[in-house]
Amino acid sequence: MTVYTDLFHYRELFGSLFRRDLRAKYKGSFLGLAWTLANPLILMAVYVAVFSLLWKASVANVDRYWLFLLCGLPAWVFFATSLQSSSRSLVENANLIRKVRFPRQLVPLAVVGTQLVAFVVMLGVVMVLALVFLPGSRGTVWLALPLGGLFVLLVSGVSLALASLNALYRDVEHLIAALLLPWFFLTPVLYGLDQLPGADSHPELEFAVHWLNFLTPPIEALRAPLFFGTAPPAADTIYTAVAAVVALALGAFVFSRSDDRIAVEV
Repeated sequence: MTVYTDLFHYRELFGSLFRRDLRAKYKGSFLGLAWTLANPLILMAVYVAVFSLLWKASVANVDRYWLFLLCGLPAWVFFATSLQSSSRSLVENANLIRKVRFPRQLVPLAVVGTQLVAFVVMLGVVMVLALVFLPGSRGTVWLALPLGGLFVLLVSGVSLALASLNALYRDVEHLIAALLLPWFFLTPVLYGLDQLPGADSHPELEFAVHWLNFLTPPIEALRAPLFFGTAPPAADTIYTAVAAVVALALGAFVFSRSDDRIAVEV
């Protein structure tokens, strides 16, 4: 896939776009790039305070609900912020795209890279917390690293596809903004799959949330070694790997079909 091999061939340009986006994200702020560490930590603290302390939410038969919540949060935040930012990236860089001929896929992928910084920070914090508070997870925590890598590939492919589509049809970014909130509640971040209301009487509900929502298997796979101290379920792991390959192929296909029109449409 030349769409992705260009990342290697133009790695210096990709690095420049990544650094530019990262600096622009916190331009004019007192802390500057330190916000790349502060933002994810503050976000994690807010979620814990709201859902574990103020709202007193919990999952049956699960101790330390706050950590259960944090194990699913990094993947969701990375996915949501990557889609929102990357979908607008080609349009927001219209002046650059019109003036200079370069592999345009580097623009949305560099944006995903800036969101990856926060994902790495959040996942690292959760891994440390799991090591401290969950002795049973100390032998499996490291499995989150390859699973996280697969998830990054999945998000990159989806982000590239949506960025390409949004350059042609501006409704895409508004559709993403409208879908993310209900999508969050249909993804098992705040709850476990076995806690879905009506799951016993309507097994098709659990099936839909688990297998039709492509975010559920990666989150379930990550939560198993981080929180429960077990190997990720084979079905969820295979699903995540296949979904990553499909997403990358989809992103490359959509971008290749729209590349010639992007400079005109933006």
